[in-house]
Amino acid sequence: MSGWLTPRNIVVVILIAGLTLLPAYVVLTGDRFALTLFTRIVILSLAAVSLNLILGYGGMMSFGHAAYLGIGGYAVGILAAEGVYSGFVQWPLALVASALFALVVGALSLRTRGVYFIMITLAFAQMAYYVFSGLARYGGDDGQTIDKRSQFAGLLNLENKVVFYYVCLVLLFACIYLVWRLVNSRFGLVIQGARSNEARMRAIGFPTYRYKLVCFVIAGTMGGLAGALVANNTDFVSPAMMFWTRSGDLIVMVVLGGMGTLFGPVFGAIFLLVLEEVLSGFTEYWQIILGPLLVLVVLFARGGIDGLLRSLSREKSHG
Repeated sequence: MSGWLTPRNIVVVILIAGLTLLPAYVVLTGDRFALTLFTRIVILSLAAVSLNLILGYGGMMSFGHAAYLGIGGYAVGILAAEGVYSGFVQWPLALVASALFALVVGALSLRTRGVYFIMITLAFAQMAYYVFSGLARYGGDDGQTIDKRSQFAGLLNLENKVVFYYVCLVLLFACIYLVWRLVNSRFGLVIQGARSNEARMRAIGFPTYRYKLVCFVIAGTMGGLAGALVANNTDFVSPAMMFWTRSGDLIVMVVLGGMGTLFGPVFGAIFLLVLEEVLSGFTEYWQIILGPLLVLVVLFARGGIDGLLRSLSREKSHG
């Protein structure tokens, strides 16, 4: 099989078509739950895409990426609590707050590497978790209910679940396109080069620290956007959004789908969340089944789901 018609590309096309046509399926079948589930999947896919930018392409193992989800979500929730419902205020503030937090975290953590980098990103995320847990005015540990979704002056009605789903989907595709443009630019090549051999990249004159910091801030900003979407989707924000286990979930999605691939995080999010939904319907101890399944996928599908599809494509071409 030659050209673009490979098993992987066919799956990607089916994936895009399926996500785009999902509301039509819901209308035909009346299966409202599918729309609820896939709205959550699309939002967490966006968060995983943002993590993949630094983890998959940049080799930066951040264990605090969920902090940006929480900051973006709380930007929407706090403004809503104060009577500000305009999405033209809430969403830009969510992006700016997440970007500033990523700038601070990145400026400090990127001076280290390995386990020290992991621990610093985790420490900052846990610090954010405890700060928001202490905000009694906004619900503290219990979280805060949002009584109205973001308003866009009548241009978009996010209360309509189909409209909200398509907003999330368009933003996901826009972020994937942004990542594609970044990683195929000079900027992206420097980031990937630094992942492979940072000392050599510095030796030939590239200020890798600055490149990596910009990349880190871009990823954090996209994470904040995902957080704003989570807040609108659940009509609720809580410190649990930024707990370290949520960061672990995002890492699993990226690794499971395929690090350093455009659609890998989306594959990983769909696989993980659909499997979680199916298994939880059978038993409350579904994690006992899910854990070994994930281990098997990671062991036998080198490069995750995307890597498995690529190997099938190679076998077809050689066959």
